[in-house]
Amino acid sequence: MNDGGLLSWGMGESSESMDPSRKRAIRLTVALAAAVLLATALVYVSFTAGNKEFTASQLLAKGKPGQTYELAGTVLTGSVQRDGTLLLFRIRDPKLPVSVPVRYGGIVPDPFAAGRAVMVAVEKDGTGYVGQGNSLTTKCPSKYQAAAAS
Repeated sequence: MNDGGLLSWGMGESSESMDPSRKRAIRLTVALAAAVLLATALVYVSFTAGNKEFTASQLLAKGKPGQTYELAGTVLTGSVQRDGTLLLFRIRDPKLPVSVPVRYGGIVPDPFAAGRAVMVAVEKDGTGYVGQGNSLTTKCPSKYQAAAAS
């Protein structure tokens, strides 16, 4: 019976089969294209995921409401207060005599204290900044100081 030369896919044998070396070349090309695509996605995500650190002076100059910023600096001596569950403090710019007020309501790390280097994710709220919950971290100065000469 003649079907007009039409065979359904996968049914019957074709007179010409694909060369195995061509199959390998196609698979290799597809695998390399997928690897390049995944590597590009990984690089893109790693560069866009991180927030840039801002100092107090940079935040005062560029901070906009509705944006989240990573504020880094030193807790200003004499600025730490409690207001119920909120922690109120000011973060000082490491190089300039300016600071910004922060209202923080998350978990406070044990080493948090005035004069300590900290980093916190903040969002502008009027003239001050609201710390994002559980984003406050401190740097331990003993880990960054040179060992004393003996």
